[in-house]
Amino acid sequence: MGSTSAFVIRWINFFTMILALLVVGFGFWMSTHDDECRRTLTVPVIALGGVIFLISLVGFLGAWKNISCLLWTYLIMLFVVLVAIMVFTVLAFIITNSGSGHTVPGARYKEYRLQDYSSWFVKQLDDTEKWARLKSCLVKTDDCNSLSRRYKTAREYKLADLTPMESGCCRPPAEYCAWMPISTFSFH
Repeated sequence: MGSTSAFVIRWINFFTMILALLVVGFGFWMSTHDDECRRTLTVPVIALGGVIFLISLVGFLGAWKNISCLLWTYLIMLFVVLVAIMVFTVLAFIITNSGSGHTVPGARYKEYRLQDYSSWFVKQLDDTEKWARLKSCLVKTDDCNSLSRRYKTAREYKLADLTPMESGCCRPPAEYCAWMPISTFSFH
């Protein structure tokens, strides 16, 4: 292997190892919080940092000592990670593909309904324990709580460009509110 390419591989992997250590440190920091939403993500974040560190270490050592076996292992590990990312992306697309939202007459935002998503996704949210945990995390975010501060009137709200989270989780479906005149909506 040429000295220039070994030098580049060494330094890229050295900086990636530092980044991985920061990710692992962030995972441990998340585990110290009382918030269960953050603690739920602790293991995946630490695992992600560990995998990145391991791959970078193998690439760094292979380029530093010019060990072709380690460099091949490094390439195979990178290939597996890239394939895993592609599989995850395709599965996420399949699960959420049909949930593209429905237009609401007189509003700029789209409405998202749970039954529009894949049956697997609906089954996951239908589990009472999983939904209670997810709902408690949604309540703690400022996504829904800030709507009343941002939009003072029903007209402002209907003309707002809401995110899928805001239009799908923070408000009742439009069909439940259609019978109410706009002047009765209050966001204070």
